[in-house]
Amino acid sequence: AAMAARCRLAARFHHIHGTNIRLDASHTQATRVESFANGLCFSQEPLAPGQIFLVEIEEKELGWCGHLRVGLTAHDPQSLEVVPEYSLPDLVNMGDTWVFAITRSHNRVVLEGEEAQTGGRPWEPFLLIARVRIPRDTLVGRSRPGRYSHILDGLYKMNVLPATARRSRIGVLYAPQPDGTADMHIVINGEDMGPSARGLPTTRPLYAVIDVFASTKSVRVIPVDYGFPSLQTLCRLVIQKHIVHRLAIDGLDLPPLLKSFCQHE
Repeated sequence: AAMAARCRLAARFHHIHGTNIRLDASHTQATRVESFANGLCFSQEPLAPGQIFLVEIEEKELGWCGHLRVGLTAHDPQSLEVVPEYSLPDLVNMGDTWVFAITRSHNRVVLEGEEAQTGGRPWEPFLLIARVRIPRDTLVGRSRPGRYSHILDGLYKMNVLPATARRSRIGVLYAPQPDGTADMHIVINGEDMGPSARGLPTTRPLYAVIDVFASTKSVRVIPVDYGFPSLQTLCRLVIQKHIVHRLAIDGLDLPPLLKSFCQHE
């Protein structure tokens, strides 16, 4: 309960941000209004251990190369004399900052001598990272079903979108380790990409970094409830486990509201 309350309070952007960023009144939507740079944003509060800062890509912009960049920094945004133009390399070069560039694919980190680890079966209700357990359903981005959604569903299991697509959900958190440091994990549409950085200090506050860069134009913070998944959510997980793609939901003998929930949320 304490984690849930803290996460909802922290699910906003800091009022300190890049010069090309405009926040909405709630500080939950960040839009880059011109150019391709100066789109740096931070979480309003430092993250707690295991607390994910999750955003959904709302708008894309053609004509630029590169995508969203996500990470953590030990710099208090309030202490920055000038917000750097880029997270990579500018903010990282200031030290105590770890940023991961999101690509269309190949975001999973596999360290030498280790095997790629999966974050569990995609229909399991929780994502487990170290000792952190996060309800998976909120973490997963889904396209709207339509003329071509069956193509997406055939290529990406469980209706999950490509990492850089509109409505994709990307989050960052840190997981404390026995040696007193922490690993940074990037989560893309409910899948843990592995430890993107290791040896982060747990003695200093760590803020989420969201760089609304290049072809990513606008993102929105998604609050994550750490409570138990609802019966409605559990029903959707079971349904999605047994269908080929979302258009098949129309033919199921289910209440209309449940069909809509399975297809659109």
